[in-house]
Formats: sequence, structure tokens, C-alpha cells
Amino acid sequence: MAVLGVSERRACRVLGQPRSVQRYVACPRADEDALTAAIIGLASTYGRYGYRRITALLRQTGWMVNAKRVERIWRRPSAVC
Repeated sequence: MAVLGVSERRACRVLGQPRSVQRYVACPRADEDALTAAIIGLASTYGRYGYRRITALLRQTGWMVNAKRVERIWRRPSAVC
């Protein structure tokens, strides 16, 4: 599909990125919304805590969660106000 008269292959070559990046579709996990709500709840209760301490609190409440996953949700623009 050519947008602006430039093929996807050429545009990706000029930008220096693999073509697979353009075709990647993220598959959100089933518990993503519940985890986001839990992160937002803890972040509003403990405003000065960062994602690492929020991860520890989530683990104490029973979430089996990785710190990298919490950081990804934490840094998402709409996750934490």
C-alpha cells in the first residue's frame, strides 16, 4: 500500500526500521485493565511512590506481576495521572 506515493518497503528503508514494525499488532493481556486500575489506585494512595515500590505493593496484595510490565503501564501516557 503506497501512501504519498512511497512504498512501505522504501519508507522503512529510509527510516532505517524493519518492515515488521509496521505490521506488529499488540495483543493486550486479559488482566491489563484490572492491573492498570490497581496501579492507579495505589499511585493515588501513595503519591510519592515510584513503579518499583508500587510493584512490591502489588505483589503483597497477590498480583503475580513483573516490574518491567508495571513500568510499561506506568509510563503509558493515559495510565497514571
